[in-house]
Amino acid sequence: MNYELIIMEKRTGNAWDAAPQVQSVTYTTNRTGSPGTLKFTINASGGVSFVEGDPVRFSVDGQLIFLGWVFTKNRDRYAVIDVTCYDQLRYLKASASYCFTGRTAGEIITEIAQDFQLRVGALDHTGYPIPTLIMEEKSCLDIISTAIQRTLVATGTLYTFFDDGGALSLREAGAMVAEGVVGTCSLLTDYSYKTDIDQQTYNSIKLARPNESTGRADVFQVMDSGNISRYGLLQLYQTVDEALNDAQVESQARAMLKYHNRRFRTLKVQALGILGLRAGQMLMMDVDNLGDINLHGLVLLERVSHTFKNDLHTMDFDVQELGV
Repeated sequence: MNYELIIMEKRTGNAWDAAPQVQSVTYTTNRTGSPGTLKFTINASGGVSFVEGDPVRFSVDGQLIFLGWVFTKNRDRYAVIDVTCYDQLRYLKASASYCFTGRTAGEIITEIAQDFQLRVGALDHTGYPIPTLIMEEKSCLDIISTAIQRTLVATGTLYTFFDDGGALSLREAGAMVAEGVVGTCSLLTDYSYKTDIDQQTYNSIKLARPNESTGRADVFQVMDSGNISRYGLLQLYQTVDEALNDAQVESQARAMLKYHNRRFRTLKVQALGILGLRAGQMLMMDVDNLGDINLHGLVLLERVSHTFKNDLHTMDFDVQELGV
């Protein structure tokens, strides 16, 4: 494999291909909540000079894998440096306060990006203007994640927000189908499979809407009595925007029950690598006798971590199974 790890020193304008001095590189993406991360260890005695804030570009066989900036350097007495770099999403960890009315997730991303001077790429139109979104002293990443979650609850469509080669992008997850198949006879080397009703399972949803005129909250509740008999009462209670009408609150409660009212399955996979695979994509998997099911279909990638070492490319990832 042909690696290129370009580090640009802003101070001097010099650029180095540090790949020959790096033994391994790890690139990790998560579907929500954190920026893409590139980590590598380099021997600084080779003449490479860089500091925090300098740009880094990593490519494999001519394909761009990561574009970001140095954020952390940890150097030992032998001039060996552990380096951590993040993509553009790292700058959205800044805290802010926003009030949006009737804005789509894409429009919210655009305004926040303009405020923080970040580059925007392709933003899919969700078609859903969020009635109100008021968030105070929250990270911009949390604000955007909340907008995407509200869109999912209202429309049933999942969107992935990520940095695409230096441009903030929003894509419908169902349209991001990765090439290749991972399964018993294809790339898979190991896996662990867990089922639980402990973390995200709820068979009763109770939403409270503040009511200024009465001084009390209007409560809306939906439940599945069959699953309550099976698992016991597992209730989720949340407060919603007072601007929502009855139909909107009831619709949100039903959508939340549909998502949470089930046993959750978690699959952690180790496999040979697929270039370009990232969290938020859909991937075809083919695994027989996976616990209580046979897995033959698309899964949603929650986390993907690639390791490049010499000519070996491996990956491990977590998935959320769809339609089960």
